Amino acid sequence: MKHIRLFTLTLATAASLIASSCNDGFEELNQNPNTSEAATPETLLASAFYNVVTRNQNRALRLTNELMQVHVTTNNSDEIHRYVIRPSESDYMWNGWYLQRTNFLDMYQSAASTNVSAVQNRNFMGIALIGEVWVMSQLTDMFGDVPYTEANRGREFLLQPKFDAQKDIYVDLFRKLEEANQHFKANQTFEPDFKPLDPIYNGDITKWRKFGNSLYLRLLMRASGKPEVNAAAKINEIYTKPAEYPIFQNNDESAMFRFTTTPPYTSGFFNYRDFDFNGDNSLSEFFIDNLNNWNDPRLPLWATKSEGIFQGIPSGYKVGEVPPAKSRYLPALKEEARLGNIINYAEVQFILAEAAVEGFISADPKTFYDKGVEAGITMWGVPMPADYLTNPMVAWDAGANKFMMLEAIMLHKYYALFFTDFQQWHEYRRTGHPVLPKGEGLQNGGVMPSRFKYPVIVQSLNGANYNQAVIDMGGDDLNTKVWWNKP
Repeated sequence: MKHIRLFTLTLATAASLIASSCNDGFEELNQNPNTSEAATPETLLASAFYNVVTRNQNRALRLTNELMQVHVTTNNSDEIHRYVIRPSESDYMWNGWYLQRTNFLDMYQSAASTNVSAVQNRNFMGIALIGEVWVMSQLTDMFGDVPYTEANRGREFLLQPKFDAQKDIYVDLFRKLEEANQHFKANQTFEPDFKPLDPIYNGDITKWRKFGNSLYLRLLMRASGKPEVNAAAKINEIYTKPAEYPIFQNNDESAMFRFTTTPPYTSGFFNYRDFDFNGDNSLSEFFIDNLNNWNDPRLPLWATKSEGIFQGIPSGYKVGEVPPAKSRYLPALKEEARLGNIINYAEVQFILAEAAVEGFISADPKTFYDKGVEAGITMWGVPMPADYLTNPMVAWDAGANKFMMLEAIMLHKYYALFFTDFQQWHEYRRTGHPVLPKGEGLQNGGVMPSRFKYPVIVQSLNGANYNQAVIDMGGDDLNTKVWWNKP
C-alpha cells in the first residue's frame, strides 16, 4: 500500500505542476520521423472550443446560476447561493482554461508554420487568437492578476510563471483582437475540406470576424471604467466604422458551439440524469417572477410548472430553512444547442444600449434596447409577442434616470446570458445590475463575491509569484476587487 500511495501522490503532484505552469505536454520521448510533431490547426479547433464550452456549461449550472439567482439549491449544505465559495472551486476552471489556452497557442503557431495556403494560415491564426482571448479573458475576469506572458511555457521548463497585472493582460487581449481582425480582413472562406472542421461557423470567415469584434466590444465595455485604456473611444470607433470593425447583425451570426444529439459534440449535460440536472435545485423567485411579469414566451422553454403555474423559491435562505422546490429546469435543456452560447447578438445590442446611455456613442439607447430584447426572445425560436415592448414592465422609459436605464438594460441582458459561463456574474460585479434580492441567510457580509481565490496548489508550487500577486492585488480574498472593478 505504501508504494501505491507514493505513486498516486507523484501523479497528482505532476498533474498539478503541469496545470499550475499552464502547460499541457512535455517533450515527446518517442517521435515518429514520418509524421508531423505538431498538430495541424484544424485538428485543434473543434476540440478546444468544445472543451471550454462544456466546462463553462458545467460551472454555469453549479456556480453562476446559484450566485446570480437563476436557480436555488435545495441542498442545505450547498452554500454558494449564500456567497460561500470554497477555494477548491477554482481548480476545475483554472486547469481547464489554461489547458485549452495551450491548444489555442499551438493552433496559432501551427497555422503560422504549416504548408497550407497563406489565406488558410491567416484564417486559423485569427481563430486561434479569438479562442485565446476568450479563454484568457475568463481567467483574468475570475481571478484578476494571473500568469500570462510566462504561462503555457512548460515545454521550455518554465514551471513557475510570474503573474501579469490584469490591466496589462487586457491591453494585450485588445492587441490580439486587432490582429485577428486584420487576419480576417481578406474575407476569404475556408477551402471545402476545412469547413466541416469548424463547429462554430462552418468556415464562414465573415462571421468569425464579427465574432472577434463583438468579443472586443464585450471586453472594452468591461474595462470602460478605467480611463487609462481609453475603452470608451474604442467602442465609439467600432460603432462608427462598421466596415473596419463588423459586428453581429442578427441572431444567426451569434457565436455558439452548436451541439448535436449524437457524440462526439453533444451538450455537456447530454449524459446527465434528470436528477443530476435539476433534482436538487429549483428556479428562483427572482428569475421566474420577472418572466411571469413580462408574459415571456421563453418561460415554458426553460421551466417546468409547479402546481399548474410557474413559480420559484427565494435565494439566500437561512441554514436549515430549505424551501420546498417549485419550478425546475425543463429537462429538454440537457440537449439544448443554445446552451453552447459564447456571445450572442442580443448581448451586443445591450452593450451598445449601455454605450449610448454612458455617452460613449451618439445614439438613442432605446433602439439597441428594443433590438436586444427582441433578439433575446427570438433566438429561442419563438416570436416576440406583439405587445411585449409596450408592457409597462418592459417598455423603455426615456425619462428614467441613468440608474433605472442601466437596470432595464442589464436585467434583459441577464436573461440573454442564460447559461453563458460566468458572464451574468461578471456584469453584476461591474455594474451592480440587475438588482438582486438579498436573503436573510447570506454570508460574506451579504456582499456578492468579487472574484474567486487562486487554487491552493498554485500557492504551494508557485509560491513566490503567488505571494507577489497577492501583494499586487491587495489580497487573495473573495472580496478583493479586480483591476476593472476597482474605483
